Amino acid sequence: MNLIVKCFKGLWHGLNFSRRLILNLLFLGIIAALIIGVSSDGDEIIINENSVLRLNLEGSLVEELTYIDPFDAALSDATSSNKQPKEILLDDVVRVIKAAKDDERIQVLLLDLKHLRSGHLDKLRTIADTIDEFKESGKKVLAHGAYYSQGQYYLASKADAISLHPYGGIDIRGYASYPLYFKDALEKLKVTQHIFRVGTFKSAVEPFIRNDMSEPAKEAKKLWLNELWSQYKLDIIAARQFSDSNFDETITDYLSKMEQVEGDYAQYALANGWVDELKTDQQIQQELIALVGENKSGKSFKQISFTEYLSFIKPPIDFVNPVTEKVAVIIARGNIVDGKQKAGKIGGESTAALLKKARLDDKVKAVVLRIDSGGGSMFASEIIRNEILAIKDAGKPVVASMGSVAASGGYWIAASANEIWASPSTITGSIGVFGLFMTYENALNDLGVYSDGVATTELHDISLSRGLNPQLAQVFQLGVENAYDKFISVVAHSRGLEKAAVDKVAQGRVWTATQAKEFGLIDNLGNKQDAISAAAKLANLDFYDVITIEQTLSEKEMLLREIFGNAMVKETLNAIAPQSNLLKLIERNLGQVSTDLERHLSTLSNMNDPNGIYTQCITCQITY
Repeated sequence: MNLIVKCFKGLWHGLNFSRRLILNLLFLGIIAALIIGVSSDGDEIIINENSVLRLNLEGSLVEELTYIDPFDAALSDATSSNKQPKEILLDDVVRVIKAAKDDERIQVLLLDLKHLRSGHLDKLRTIADTIDEFKESGKKVLAHGAYYSQGQYYLASKADAISLHPYGGIDIRGYASYPLYFKDALEKLKVTQHIFRVGTFKSAVEPFIRNDMSEPAKEAKKLWLNELWSQYKLDIIAARQFSDSNFDETITDYLSKMEQVEGDYAQYALANGWVDELKTDQQIQQELIALVGENKSGKSFKQISFTEYLSFIKPPIDFVNPVTEKVAVIIARGNIVDGKQKAGKIGGESTAALLKKARLDDKVKAVVLRIDSGGGSMFASEIIRNEILAIKDAGKPVVASMGSVAASGGYWIAASANEIWASPSTITGSIGVFGLFMTYENALNDLGVYSDGVATTELHDISLSRGLNPQLAQVFQLGVENAYDKFISVVAHSRGLEKAAVDKVAQGRVWTATQAKEFGLIDNLGNKQDAISAAAKLANLDFYDVITIEQTLSEKEMLLREIFGNAMVKETLNAIAPQSNLLKLIERNLGQVSTDLERHLSTLSNMNDPNGIYTQCITCQITY
């Protein structure tokens, strides 16, 4: 026994020493980096005449950047295999392209999309429309890549000419939804599931209670997936001016075309009209040198990157005119959960606080709530909706603007707005309610672990280790049914519809915005700017400024961002990290696992509705 204790003590002292050593090294490295950073001047961004704007987007397109602790971000960059996923603010991309259109120094827009990870069709369409505006200036738009994903190609299709590496390819497969199902696995683990839901199509809990997709879920999904696919194809056809026969929807057609080019993916893309030319990187570089000339080093063409140009045109501090009237935009992105949350999640209290700030600002005359959410806590959704009602009572119109997804709770918070606008490809609806929890009495009993005791009332007869009384299960189901009735009542009252009509298109069913408009669930099709214009019109504003009301950082957070946002700090951390075996061990063992199981369980673990009732569309994600 003493030997075991000594071993644990020795292990603890070793870990404690390693921890202190690493922290001291990090501290010394940070101090050194700050000294170097303060003593050196930043590089000045220079835009040469007759330059190329290289739109080299890297990451996923989002409406709002997820809050990341600055220290964690710096440490993540230091451990390369565990980097934080990059995000690109959609408004930044639009701002850059619009500015370049009127910038006489920019003559060519080069779409370099190889690192663009993902973007829902509504975000891609917003950028594509902005590229069309850029082309109105008479300037060239070129696209070049070794490989185009479906989303990347959507943007590339707007180019005057698309080139592909001779060994490259294009991957256009349409849209799909193939979630994993865990019923048998949970039964083998002897986990008891307690499901409470309303809505024939409320399929959020299906992965836990089935081994396959139900027919109603298949019917609903196929309808809106086909609508998205139709929109994608029509947009590409309009941009490329070719037939819809270029889209291979059967393996037979695809195989036949591939046989004709002997399995050469690049030749297939060329023969099928997807691209105009096959060119190496060196060839496209020479073409651009001929167009705009060589850069200072003489090794490439004159160019400026997306991030450089954004830094050049974006003021370090956004000045807000204290005199003008305002339309305030508030972003609601992520899962809806109770309480206060950082950017990237919708907190009932924190999002309501942003809306309240707009309500109490005398210069704000109208509000646009920009929603990108599959829903979540019903209670938190109602807290947010109450603040929307308060803004309307204050005489200020509210317009809901739906982004990629505004379903379930995302629709709940939109329902009471004066007007609802959505992109044609917005996924919305999913008006349904569910409750879910699991108990482990059978699994524990199988291990020889039991629970027993006494309580003052029968209402305490619920436990993860004892299961759920069937009568209490009936109570929970009644609560969920009541919540569903409240949901369709909110929609009916807010939208001026009959409850029966809402119930008919509700039942947890998901729709695209074009479909939802037919049922009166939304008012108009359009983007965020259209919604801002509509809000201004409702407020009778002819001259106004648009402001975005965001969460403010604390003094501590701003200090950390200033310190750890310094590139020199990241370089120092990169130099320190390889010295630490402990960091290497953490890096290896804490790698991100991307599976449907993790996604579902993570979503469930973040649920914190005080009543355990949720309006969430977990399965709104699709595969591109």
